[in-house]
Amino acid sequence: MTNALSLDTYRLLGRSGLRVSPLALGAMTFGDDWGWGSDRDESRRIFDAYVDRGGNFIDTANKYTNGTSERLVGEFAGDRRERLVLATKYTLSMRPGDPNSSGNHRKNMVRSVEASLGRLATDYIDILYLHAWDGTTPVDEVLRAMDDLVRSGKVVYVAISDAPAWQVSRMQAIADLRGWAPLIALQIEYSLIQRTVERELIPMAQEMGLGVVPWAPLGSGVLSGKYSKADLPAGEAAADPVGTRKNIAVANGALTERGLAIAEVVRSVAAESGKTPSQIAIAWTLLNPAVTAPILGARTLKQLEDNLGALDVRLTDDQRARLDRASAVELGFPHDFLARPLTRSVVSGDVKIAARR
Repeated sequence: MTNALSLDTYRLLGRSGLRVSPLALGAMTFGDDWGWGSDRDESRRIFDAYVDRGGNFIDTANKYTNGTSERLVGEFAGDRRERLVLATKYTLSMRPGDPNSSGNHRKNMVRSVEASLGRLATDYIDILYLHAWDGTTPVDEVLRAMDDLVRSGKVVYVAISDAPAWQVSRMQAIADLRGWAPLIALQIEYSLIQRTVERELIPMAQEMGLGVVPWAPLGSGVLSGKYSKADLPAGEAAADPVGTRKNIAVANGALTERGLAIAEVVRSVAAESGKTPSQIAIAWTLLNPAVTAPILGARTLKQLEDNLGALDVRLTDDQRARLDRASAVELGFPHDFLARPLTRSVVSGDVKIAARR
C-alpha cells in the first residue's frame, strides 16, 4: 500500500539535504516550438497550479523547445525563485555546425550554464544535470568542471542523466575520493514499460547515494490509455523531437504491442480503483524506494491536475502484483544466477543473515 502524499510533503534528494516535492514538474512541454507543447498562457497555468499546491521541483533543459522552456520557467518563477528548486541540463547540440556546442566537455558545460542562467533569469542553478553520456569526454574533466561551477556559486548541486551505471558509479567514487561535488540525482527513463533500469541503474543509485528522478513515467503517454493498435507504427520512427507526441512515443520505443498490453492492465486496475490510468502508472513508480520524484510532462492544466492525483492512489498488494507481472523484465546475469537457490546455498550454506535496515 502507498501512503497518501502531497506536493508539500518534501523528500531529500539523494544523500543531500535538498528538499524536493515527490512529483517534479517537467517543462519540456513549455513552448510550442516543437509542434506538440503548450503555449505561453497554458504553460503559465500549469506552472502556477503546481507551485500554488506546494510544488517546488522544476525540471527543464537548455535544449527543450529550443530554449523557450528555460525562458518561460525563468519568467514564471519571478519573485518565487528562491523557494523553487530549478534543475536544468547541458550536453545536447545547440548550434549546428559548431563541434563544441554539444557534448559533456568543459567548454560546452561552462558556456551552456552561462546561457541557461541568462534564459532562466537567475544567478544560480540549483541542479545541473549532465543530460546524456557522450562516450568521449574523460570523467575527471566532467567532474572537475562541475566542481568548479559549484565552487563559483553558479551551480548548487550536480547530477547526471541517461548514462551507464558503471560510469556513474565510477564518477561518484572519484568525486568522493577527491573531495569534489558529488552527484545527488540520477534521471532515467522508468515506467511500467521501461523496467530494465532495475538491473543496474536503480540499485547503483541506491548504493551510491543518488535519488532517482524518472522521466516518462507514463511511457511517453502510452500508459495513459490514449493509444490503440491502430496507432502502432508501420515503419521506422523519426529521429526528431519535432512533430507530435505520438512520434515521441514511437521513437522512444514505448508504442509497441508490449506497451499496449501493459497499458491494458493499467486500465483494468484504474477502473477497479476509481482512478485514471495515468494516476495508477505514476503511483506505481513511487512504490520504488529509490525513486524520489517522477517528472510530470503535462501539456494542459487538466493533465497536470489528473497526474497530481497519483499522490492519492493506494494500490493493493494484488494490484501491484498484477502490474509487476505484466511489465516484468528478466534481470539477466549475474542477478538471476545469484538469486537461484543452488547458488545461494553454496554461497551461504545454512547461515541466516538478517536484511539490512
